[in-house]
Amino acid sequence: MRKRRGFSLGRFWGIVVKEFIQMRRDRLTFGMMIGIPLLQLILFSFAINSDPKNLPTALLQADHGPQARTLLHAIRNSAYFNFVMELQSEEEARDVLAQGRVQFVVHIPENFSRDFLRGDRPAVLVEADATDPAATGNAVNSLANALNSGLKNDLKGPLAYLAPCDSPVDLRIHPRYNPEAITQYNIVPGLLGVILTMTMVMITGLAITRERERGTMENLLSMPARPFEVLLGKILPYILVGYIQVALILLVAHYVFRIPMVGSVPLLLLVSIVFIAANLAMGITFSTVAENQLQAVQMAFFFFLPSLLLSGFMFPFRGMPVWAQHIGEVFPLTHFLRIVRGILLKGNDFNDIAVDLWQIVLFAVVALVIGVKRYRQTLD
Repeated sequence: MRKRRGFSLGRFWGIVVKEFIQMRRDRLTFGMMIGIPLLQLILFSFAINSDPKNLPTALLQADHGPQARTLLHAIRNSAYFNFVMELQSEEEARDVLAQGRVQFVVHIPENFSRDFLRGDRPAVLVEADATDPAATGNAVNSLANALNSGLKNDLKGPLAYLAPCDSPVDLRIHPRYNPEAITQYNIVPGLLGVILTMTMVMITGLAITRERERGTMENLLSMPARPFEVLLGKILPYILVGYIQVALILLVAHYVFRIPMVGSVPLLLLVSIVFIAANLAMGITFSTVAENQLQAVQMAFFFFLPSLLLSGFMFPFRGMPVWAQHIGEVFPLTHFLRIVRGILLKGNDFNDIAVDLWQIVLFAVVALVIGVKRYRQTLD
């Protein structure tokens, strides 16, 4: 046999042409190679914002005098606060914070204007949902300067004697649920959802493609089982695996990171099964669409990346533009993060998490229906 010596440009070029042909045939892989960098560029450049502004704020106002109106204008002009609702009671204020409907509640007490004119430094209370310190830190830091600068215009004429004071009002910040701004309180509960999303979608994404590549798909297709039965049978064992992950993460969170568990752990476990099922259904759907395991992994990563970036895990959710928030609302991880943080840190009950829970249920049903329709009864 003649021995090949040296570098052959012809052989080299033949390998290059062969790879281009293979790339053209595998359009999904080529699309992922182009799509994932573009997705990263768009998400990081436009959607990610570590300094969120126009945060939804509720107002509990017991005084409507001129100084109270001046104070509200000063808060609005800081650009960090957007008043979206006016409350009638402190109980209602607690509810909207617990449900995550607003980031702040501003309390203006009775006789605020009168006490201000007397120089009694009336107290203004600002309650903040501090489960995510990054979402509230800059806004809270801007409050004192905004109020002082805004009220200076009123400190003229008869009120000029108040101008030398450090501050004409007593600003009191009450960061709720995480008063010490401990980052682990926000990150560790969020990791529960991130880890479940990554593992459940990835594992089940390989379920049917693995059967096809190993040649065992014929046996599966010859069984007298309906598509829904096959897919449900493949999902069920991984639910147990997901529960093992949940138990391990909660144990580490409690005993290693000292994460407070204010709410009901059984309720969290009940919600977790819905979230696990939603991710497994998504993975099964990818598995029915992909032609091989490589494509299934690529699809899983293509789903996981926007889930991670647009869910509010890495960056404040309300810091993203509105269009990015709408996209983020589609992913079950976004709603599960609100649920797990709400239960563990706020002590939320079923009524508080019902809206987010139904979003996850809807996603799971839609993903499973698509997977059943895509499931092939024959090898063709």
